[in-house]
Amino acid sequence: MRGGRLLLLWPGVVASAVVLGRGSYVALVTPMDAANAVDYGALRNLLEWHVASGTDGVVALGTTGEASTLDAAERDKVLETCVDACRGRVPVVAGTGAIDTRAVVAMGRRAKALGADGTLVVTPYYVKPPQRALEAHFLQVAEAVDLPMVLYNVPGRTGVDLLPETVARLAAHPSVAGIKEATGDNGRVAALRDACGPDFLLYSGEDAMGREFVELGGDGVISVTANVAPAAMARMLRAPAGAAARAVDDALRPLHEKLFCQANPIPVKYALHRARGLATGIRPPLAPLEAEFHADVDAAL
Repeated sequence: MRGGRLLLLWPGVVASAVVLGRGSYVALVTPMDAANAVDYGALRNLLEWHVASGTDGVVALGTTGEASTLDAAERDKVLETCVDACRGRVPVVAGTGAIDTRAVVAMGRRAKALGADGTLVVTPYYVKPPQRALEAHFLQVAEAVDLPMVLYNVPGRTGVDLLPETVARLAAHPSVAGIKEATGDNGRVAALRDACGPDFLLYSGEDAMGREFVELGGDGVISVTANVAPAAMARMLRAPAGAAARAVDDALRPLHEKLFCQANPIPVKYALHRARGLATGIRPPLAPLEAEFHADVDAAL
């Protein structure tokens, strides 16, 4: 128990709420049909497949889920579908990041009302707040939203780096449950663990480095690769240090790499079309995977 928040080694049900824990959390796509309408039936089928395959958690409405192109009604229905389909078997985390702190609070409260088990909140993008402003932003959200919050640090997309010393101060708040680190620097694992303590959840946002991240003391990966290889990702992360896990990681490496041959989620949507028969819908300003990359993704599958 840390700050009134129970954290388990693996996700489980406590007092009708699913707690956040270790393992493979899929950064879930939002399936769309050929007309770019959200395909809620396909979404439900994907969720059932993930639960059956051993995925440890679902992160909906993130970058991979094209949240920035969904309207409020679509966001609600995607999250409602995730919560209903998962039925407490795995935690559902909702992406609620935005530039405006008030919008983050409003989306977090809505996620709570719809049954989410936690939120993933990216650093405000484009405006490049200094560290003291980032700290104030996240603390305001933590005070206002009664859900475990996972911070999300991805400087390559946002233009700002949430530094370990800032994370350490935020970790003292009982609603700040962990961080998704997508800096490409696994050297931060030890620093974050030392600064934030054993109960603070450390997730990698880099599939190609995720197994090593967990081996070094992290708790899991919020994974794009898990969209198409859920069982392998889950199995690998349960015992990341052994030869068997390294072999799985080596086998997955082509996916880790080729699923980022163009901007995420363009390649993974094509991969799901090939592997699971999903339609190729993807909303502007993104577009379907260019033909010159098809063979590379097909080979990785």
